[in-house]
This record gives sequence, C-alpha cells and structure tokens, in this order.
Amino acid sequence: MSDTDDHREKMKDLQAVQREEVKKREVDRGVLVVHTGDGKGKSTAGFGVAIRAAGHGQKVGVVQFVKGTWKTGEQAALARFPEIEHVISGEGFTWDTQDREKDLAAAKRGLDEARRMITSGDYDVVVLDELSFALHVDQLALDDVLDVLRARPEHVSVIVTGRGAKPEVIALADTVTEHVPIKHAWDAGVRARRGVEW
Repeated sequence: MSDTDDHREKMKDLQAVQREEVKKREVDRGVLVVHTGDGKGKSTAGFGVAIRAAGHGQKVGVVQFVKGTWKTGEQAALARFPEIEHVISGEGFTWDTQDREKDLAAAKRGLDEARRMITSGDYDVVVLDELSFALHVDQLALDDVLDVLRARPEHVSVIVTGRGAKPEVIALADTVTEHVPIKHAWDAGVRARRGVEW
C-alpha cells in the first residue's frame, strides 16, 4: 500500500469516527460562551462570532461595556453589516473617566440593552463585550446579570467577554475559554497597534 493509499484509509477511518461523534450530539439550542482570562483576544473572539453569525444571515446584537466612544476598528467594521446592531455603553476605562457615577450609569444602560436584545428573541447571537470586566469592577450587580443570562430564549446564543469572569457566570456557561498570556508586545515596550489592539 502506498503512502497516499495509507493516508486515505486513515482519513476514512477518522471521518467515520467523527461522523459518529456528530450523530451523538442531538441537542440543538443556543449556547452561552465565556471568554475570560488575562490574555489578549477575548473581545476579538466575540467580534469574530458576530461576523461569523452575520455571514450566515443571522441577526446579531453587540453591546460593549466599559470601552469608550473613541473610534475603533470593530466599530467601523461592524457598521458594514446590516445584520449587526452595535451599542457602545461605556465611558471609557475607569482611570480615564474618573467618575464612578457615570461608569455605573453607562453599565446599567448596557445591561438594559443586553436585556432587550436577549429577551426579545429577535437576535440569534448577542455579544456582551467586557461584561465580565464590568462585573469584576462592581459596575453591575451579579444577580441582575445572571437574571438576564438565564432569561435568554432557547435559540439565542450569548458570548460574554472580559477578564475576571465570575464563577457563577462560568457555572452557567456551556463553553468557557481562558485566554492565558504567554507573551505580549506591550511588555517589550511596543505601542498598541491600530487594527490589532483596537
């Protein structure tokens, strides 16, 4: 048997195993996905899902907590997709705003938008960018957030991003990824790069 034939047989066997695994997955519903940790890529993962879902013609909601209204690549990119509603509900990083009341009000507005999108059932995917961080810095009450996440209709998928995800949110989630930093250009003195960091 040639290497090519041997490879083909191995792939056929692998394909058969994979197809059997797919058949075992009988549950068809939306999922709650959490991207957390200190590493880069949490928001990027959320925006990637938003674009993927829009590519399938699904209606997508994106609510950005904490981050301010400065021009970002994701804001410009998401505006190109009629399937995506993008809401920015943050006053910027807390060290920039230096106004806790404004930060709390912005977070509450964001949670109200998230509640509207999720509970309406009109959206297939809702991305809650930096929600975990808003919880981590006590801009939102955990019980209020859990109520919103638990109220999602069965077909709605929710993606939560941000460092410091609460254990209660992790327990509720279907899929959790922890982004772990190995190396970052910032630590070597490299400025944040347009198109990569924002």
